[in-house]
This record gives sequence, C-alpha cells and structure tokens, in this order.
Amino acid sequence: MATSVINSSVLLLNQNYEPLQVCSARRAVVLLFQGKAEMIETADGIKIHTVTREYALPSVVRLWHYRKVPYKRIMLTRKNIITRDNNRCQYCGSTKGPMTIDHVIPKRMGGDDSWENLICACAKCNNKKGDHTPEQAQMHILKKPTMPTFITFIQRNVSIADRWRPFLFMDSN
Repeated sequence: MATSVINSSVLLLNQNYEPLQVCSARRAVVLLFQGKAEMIETADGIKIHTVTREYALPSVVRLWHYRKVPYKRIMLTRKNIITRDNNRCQYCGSTKGPMTIDHVIPKRMGGDDSWENLICACAKCNNKKGDHTPEQAQMHILKKPTMPTFITFIQRNVSIADRWRPFLFMDSN
C-alpha cells in the first residue's frame, strides 16, 4: 500500500452513527479486519491490495458495538479560536494579514480567557479597540463568540469528503 493512501483520513462513527473521530485508513482497515467495524462508504475507487486479494479503501466506517465516550472538550487555544472564527476578524470581517486574539471584555475589567470572551481580530481592529469594550470603542462584533461543538470543530478543521457530509449533519452542497 502506498503510504499516502494508508494514511488518508477516514471518518469513524459510533454504532449509533454519531461521529467519533477522524482516523487513518490504516486504523480503519485494522478495525474492519478485526470485525469491530463495518464499512459504510468507500473512497473513490481506491483499492488496497494484499498478496491474494483486493479491498476497497474505506472513507466512513461504523463500529459494531456502541462505545461510550466522554464529552469531547475542545482545547481553548489561539489556533482553535482563529479556526472557530474562520480566520476572519470579528470586527471588520477581514481575512487579510495576521490575526490576533482579542478579549471582548478586557482582563482589567474582569474579562476571562474563555470561548465566550475571546475572538479573532486583525491587528488594526485590535489596536483600535485597545483596552476597551466593543461598546466603548464603538465597534460591533460580527458573530457572538461561543464554544464550538465537536462536530462543528470537525466540520471546520478537516477537509470534508462529500461522503462524510451526511454523517456530520452538513448539506450535500
């Protein structure tokens, strides 16, 4: 098997079709051969070969038995804030230039480091706002900051194969 093929991404679903994670094709093939999962969708005509047989490369696999998983908490990091906000300044809408992280309510006014208080901002807007609230700086936030869900995070972070879209609650466009 070519290294790039076996390392390609596969969507792993729980027994109830809930998205669990994105894993490598190698891991998905092992789960299939161990009888722990079934193939739901194949990759576009890509095959993997053994000495005597040929198999379709999986794109989506589902576990046979339900696996109870703890709540998936997404780490609060600069990269994840920028990803959540689609690399777009939440004040002016720009996607140009390097992005910074801005506290909606400044720390000196009791603002904390949380999903609800941190947004992506271009350097120009962050400097304009300074150490004030958006209202004091007469600036408007385009989208209220919230903590993303695990599914939302997968939708934004991973190159989504068309075959995955129904399992990630995305339209087919």
